[in-house]
Amino acid sequence: MESAALAFFQQILETPSPSGFETELQKKVRAHVGTFADEVTTDLHGNLIAVRNPGAPVRVMLAGHCDQIGLIVQYIDDEGFLYVLSLGGWDPQMLIGQRLTVWTDNGPVRAVIARKPIHLLTEEERKEVPKLKDLWLDIGAKDKGEAQKLVRVGDPVTVELEYRELRNNRVACPAMDDKCGLWVVMEALRRADASKLNCSLYAVSTVQEEVGLRGARTSAYGIDPQVGIAVDVTHATDCPTIEKKEQGDICLGKGPVVYRGPNMNPKVVARLLDVAKQGEIEHQVAADGRPTGTDANAIQINRAGVATGLVSIPNRYMHSPVEMISLDDIDRAADLLARFAESIRVEDDFRP
Repeated sequence: MESAALAFFQQILETPSPSGFETELQKKVRAHVGTFADEVTTDLHGNLIAVRNPGAPVRVMLAGHCDQIGLIVQYIDDEGFLYVLSLGGWDPQMLIGQRLTVWTDNGPVRAVIARKPIHLLTEEERKEVPKLKDLWLDIGAKDKGEAQKLVRVGDPVTVELEYRELRNNRVACPAMDDKCGLWVVMEALRRADASKLNCSLYAVSTVQEEVGLRGARTSAYGIDPQVGIAVDVTHATDCPTIEKKEQGDICLGKGPVVYRGPNMNPKVVARLLDVAKQGEIEHQVAADGRPTGTDANAIQINRAGVATGLVSIPNRYMHSPVEMISLDDIDRAADLLARFAESIRVEDDFRP
């Protein structure tokens, strides 16, 4: 992966983007893709849409969601402690002891989240699984009045962002789900050879995937693609406690995962696999027997239907502060989608 592409990846990982609050991240994405896209727009929902070769009769949409799971302030008590609701699916045990940031109109406010110390827990309390409603954020305020001068109900909260490099070209950071997918679709748009593009190639930074695939639904309606591919993360199973018989054999560093199943158009899947083989792009194959919990779900049933694919990035420890991916996997995914877009011809028929 070239240094400029890696720098953009690090930049978006270091920008907060809880569901419904994507403005700052979208600004950075716009500034980047504006250097190579023919057009860059933002719709009323907040989806950022970049396109190359606009006006071609076949429209191909690549979607990676920019939103990350987070929290939202619900209540401030008399002592100045904050209570929150979830934005997306959290395991509350992952949050205990974390450093967080409350994103206010006047800038970030640092916070921590904890619970009663273990020394003070009763035997029964030690056996209980903590619930989010029983956890609180501490911003160091002396009382409710001071807290309310800094924070408002409805302010979003994220786990402290940190990009950590590990061995074997692996990196860990909150929000790999799905900022790595966002990077892949924008990088694929950049890598596609304009002289080989016979389609209008759209790369979309979709919003609010974590709260119902909402941005994919609205952006697909506006673009009206014939072919759409979502890029998201999937569970890497090359670590303890995950059952390969149930989740498949998916490893970090062995390439992006091409999914098969009812949410995926068989001809799109076949084309992706052919392109990977011809380009000697290392990849993996997995299956899902029902509509997936990704943007591919919303894209497939847009309007009269879209020939849809799903390319996923193996991710360890999903929906945690230490999500781990391989830089090699996202690099190969960008190449795969760029070559896929170049393979599209006007006469292609993706009807199953």
